[in-house]
Parts: sequence; structure tokens; C-alpha cells
Amino acid sequence: MTELNPRDIGAILFDKDGTLFDFGATWNAWATSFLSDLAEGDRDRAVALGALIGFDLDAGVYAPDSFVIAGTPDDLVEALVPEFPNLSRETLFRLINDEAAATPMVEAVSLAPLLKRLAAAGLRLGVATNDAEAPAYAHLEAAGVLQSFDFIAGSDSGYGAKPEPGQLLAFCSAVGVAPNRALMVGDSAHDLTAGRAAGMGTIAVLTGLAKASDLEPFADLVLPDIGYLPNWLGLE
Repeated sequence: MTELNPRDIGAILFDKDGTLFDFGATWNAWATSFLSDLAEGDRDRAVALGALIGFDLDAGVYAPDSFVIAGTPDDLVEALVPEFPNLSRETLFRLINDEAAATPMVEAVSLAPLLKRLAAAGLRLGVATNDAEAPAYAHLEAAGVLQSFDFIAGSDSGYGAKPEPGQLLAFCSAVGVAPNRALMVGDSAHDLTAGRAAGMGTIAVLTGLAKASDLEPFADLVLPDIGYLPNWLGLE
């Protein structure tokens, strides 16, 4: 574990789902709707498809170990495409992204004032998500915070996906802040593992599905949500 000094921090990179936006409140509803649409209203088929991706349709929740939580759209396509021989991978990928982009997002905290406060302190801000780039832009724009970020990368932006550090290193390069002066803030081990690999400080938040005990081995600090960042940073 690294000793983080808030005074040294010049940039913060956020995960999107489970960090900026509450994972369960947003994506449980998406999965219920998406699976029902894929199954064309066949409840039993929708339940079976949910089981393939770690989603309990009857309970309306993801299993804590579902690969979807930290996975990419390509991972979801890989799991589902054998069930739809009449759909190409490209078509299924597009269906997933289109439905994701239209999903109403539930903010983990009120984002606009928080991000404004961080930016006013001179911090450079970014987003690195394992979602695709187009839905990420759509979600941030719908929340009215797209312009708050200096850098936005999805799993298809050309930098790879977490837990690899490519997106994180690209962020540091883009904003001109060394990794040891940057934070990776996320809700999954993938986020934090990527942060460690990039040489960044790692802060875990509990607005995803992981518990503090799941994230502590990978985090320099665990916070309830990103709304606690200004206090930790010592911002007025």
C-alpha cells in the first residue's frame, strides 16, 4: 500500500459505472430490459440468458462475481453470441451499445458540483471505462458533465481495457501529470489493479457491487463514494 499525500495529487481518473454512476441502480434495470428484448418476451429464455451473464432476472440483480460488472461489451458479446446464430458479432455489439447508450444513469453523488469543485482546485480529470466509448460519451453528456473531463476512454478507444494500464497511462500522458501524482478511483479490482500497474494511487469506492473487504487489498484508501474526495484532498 502506498502512502498517498493529497497535496501531491494533480489528476484524477474515474471509472464510470459503479463510481460516477451507481452500478446497481443503473445497470440492474438495463439488464432486465435488455434480456427481455433479446428473448423477445420469452421469460424462460430471458432467465436462461441472464444466468449466462451472472444476472438473476427474478431478483433483478447481478451476482457479485458476474463478469459483466468489470467486463467489456466484447466480453458480453462473447457470452451471448452462441445463443443467437442469426446475429453477427457486430450486430450484437451494436445492440448492446445502443441499449447501453440510452440507459438512464443514476449518479452516485451529484456530479456537476463535485467535478466543478475538483477542477477549480486545478485537478485534471478523466474517465476510463470498460464500457465502449460511445455510451460513455452519451452518459456523461446526459448527466451534463461531459465538458468536465480532459480525457475519456472506453474499451474500444485504442488503449486496451482494465485491468491493463493502457487507458491510465494515456490519461497521464494526455494531461501532462506523472502517474505517481495521479489517482485511479474505481469500484472494482480491475480498476485498482490497473491503477497499481500504472504506478498511480488507488482509491476504492463502494457504489459498485464489491465490498470494502474485496477492494482493500488493491486500494490505498477506501471511501464510501466519490463525494468524500474533496474532504480527503483538503479542498476548501
